[in-house]
Amino acid sequence: MKTYFTGQPSLLSSEVVAVDRPLTSARKETGVANMTASLIHNRIRTRIMTAVLIGAAALGLGEPALAASQGSLGATSTGSVTITATVPNRAQLTALSDISFANADPSTNATNSQSVCAWSNTATKGYSITATGSGTGGAFTLASGALTPVPYTVQWNQSSGQSSGTSLTTATALGSLVSTATKPTCNSGPSTTASLIVTIAASDLQDMVAATSYTGTLTLLLTPQ
Repeated sequence: MKTYFTGQPSLLSSEVVAVDRPLTSARKETGVANMTASLIHNRIRTRIMTAVLIGAAALGLGEPALAASQGSLGATSTGSVTITATVPNRAQLTALSDISFANADPSTNATNSQSVCAWSNTATKGYSITATGSGTGGAFTLASGALTPVPYTVQWNQSSGQSSGTSLTTATALGSLVSTATKPTCNSGPSTTASLIVTIAASDLQDMVAATSYTGTLTLLLTPQ
């Protein structure tokens, strides 16, 4: 037996519409929620980037270096390039003079003091000095054939015009020194900036053979710090 519905068709239609309305409303609410989440995410990202840029500026990092700017086609064309330059640590020691203790009086110490130019280009103008003699193991000694070598002492002062300073040990650097030189050879600014002092003690002069020449080489190494 077949059953036909001939009454109340509007009731079924209204039920379908009533069911569809909650679904449509849910979709709209989901879309709004997604848009809100996206806006919040973008705002957080913007705030993070702003904080990073502010932090970089506070640290003095600045903005990344820009690449070269290329010119465009036209009646004239203008481009630009960024130029950077650096130099490595450098130092120079000049104004040195040979030392002669001719006819030194053996009753007193023989001392030679000379002002030299010590230059360093570091931010602090710092440097170290290392002295090495020509004797055995770099000893500070003067030699004459088979005769007993004659020792001498070496001192350094970071100021010019001085007759005493810090004693140097062979092949051992004396650091934390500061130069006042403004040019590598002191051709402008201070003409000299440090003092080299070499001494032969009276007792060692007394061990030397008269009218005999004793010689040696003192090597000085200036290193920027």
